[in-house]
Amino acid sequence: MSYQVLARQYRPRNFRELVGQEHVARALIHGLDQGRLHHAYLFTGTRGVGKTTIARILATCLNCETGISSHPCGQCATCREIVEGRYVDLIEIDAASRTKVEDTREILDNVPYAPTRGRYKVYLIDEVHMLSTSSFNALLKTLEEPPPHVKFLLATTDPQKLPVTILSRCLQFALKPMTQDRIVAHLAQILDKEMIRHEEPALRLLARAAEGSMRDALSLSDQAIAYGHGQLQTADVAAMLGVLDRHRTLALLQAVADADASAAFAVVVSMAEQSLDWSTVLADVLDLLHQLSLAQLLPERAQDENIRDLAARWAAEELQLMYQIVLQGRRDLPFAYDARSGFEMTLLRMLAFRPLSMEPVDEGQRSTPSPRATSAQTGGGGAAQPTSSARAQDLAAPLAELPAPSVEVASPADVCTQWAQMIPRLKLDSPLLAVAMQSLLLSQAQGWLLQVPQAMSSFLTTEMQVALQEQLRRQRGGAGDLQIVYVDGLTSTPRKLQEDAQRAEQALRWQQIEADAMVRAFQEHFGAQVLRDGPRLDESGRA
Repeated sequence: MSYQVLARQYRPRNFRELVGQEHVARALIHGLDQGRLHHAYLFTGTRGVGKTTIARILATCLNCETGISSHPCGQCATCREIVEGRYVDLIEIDAASRTKVEDTREILDNVPYAPTRGRYKVYLIDEVHMLSTSSFNALLKTLEEPPPHVKFLLATTDPQKLPVTILSRCLQFALKPMTQDRIVAHLAQILDKEMIRHEEPALRLLARAAEGSMRDALSLSDQAIAYGHGQLQTADVAAMLGVLDRHRTLALLQAVADADASAAFAVVVSMAEQSLDWSTVLADVLDLLHQLSLAQLLPERAQDENIRDLAARWAAEELQLMYQIVLQGRRDLPFAYDARSGFEMTLLRMLAFRPLSMEPVDEGQRSTPSPRATSAQTGGGGAAQPTSSARAQDLAAPLAELPAPSVEVASPADVCTQWAQMIPRLKLDSPLLAVAMQSLLLSQAQGWLLQVPQAMSSFLTTEMQVALQEQLRRQRGGAGDLQIVYVDGLTSTPRKLQEDAQRAEQALRWQQIEADAMVRAFQEHFGAQVLRDGPRLDESGRA
């Protein structure tokens, strides 16, 4: 006898054998037991999730010689013939190959005739969305009011292409993709019956490659059994699927955790020898980073000792950053001129970057970060370096948080600083605020003298002058007049103070980058250069 593939040999023959799809099985079982039978059923879902199988089980339940039941006997001639695919009153139609309206009319011409042997004449139309518009129109009337001895079972992977007039005439059941755990359990059960040795990691690789399809998982299992000479070993399955072995993914992330570029690129060379798909490799890295993050927050779910050990070596912020880097790298991979170079650039980013909050500082002076230091998380070492937003707030603090200064100026050098400190408290609108930031206020005995650049003489209106005078009086708590003087070459203003602070901050950033051990390593090994004409700081201090 010729060999029958696993997907056909272990196709469920009743609802008890059905794997998954409990929500569909429950509705059909109750309808059969209560005699509430619809004339048209529509099963939708991705490939290999049981659409045709459930339709055949339903046809068996309707025509079993013991009567209509949700538990067909499986022994009568009708049940056996349906399983073998030769039952005369189950008409299976492939809509993908019979799309014309003439084919549909030929089918409908036989609908009025009674079934030959069974209780119902069942039309099972697979991939029904492939029918033409004319075919759908020809089917409408019969589908709405078929003869009592006819049942329509429709199956499709793309229900969006079905007209609403067809959808409204059917009971719709959306089948769900199989979970990996369910696929693994079912594969293990079948392989045990077949007495085939297997490893659970190998089954998980097959379940992952199946992408929710039980038929794909069984077909891949057949291929893997042949590849592995009658057994399923993890290494053989990984080689057959062209996926990265978990040990290599762990070794890659271990090298990144150690900031060991040599070890990381040694793993890349071994991957290249297998001609792996680099996008799939990045997907495997993403999956492992996800498991590491879960192992940190939910240690009880991490059963692999290697994952628990590696998760303990990373800070939570680092894992989140690594995940974003790999995710962005996989998204950008098609734009790289070479897939391997795109992967290597993603790996270099993982080695070069880490969250700012992980870098220690010493008394305000940033030190060179040690590779993957986690002292900020454990409490050892120096205090955590402030983030970019925190440093931006520090720059703005002299302008917003210090108390309002006295109107009397202590010295000429403090005039601009005190005016900059006063501006945030004046509650000026945007146009007047722009003038104030580029001007200089001097205190006088009976009021104030505002020096304004000559270029803004036409911009400062009378209404704006009155508004500024009222705000200054409110700050002083009394009377006072504002005098406006237009000058050229104003060298000290609040705006220039901000720009000087930003330049100092940027210089400090460049100094830190050039002193970084990783940057120096890139310069020594790869001839890298630090380009200062790159991103600039904006007003908030961000790049």
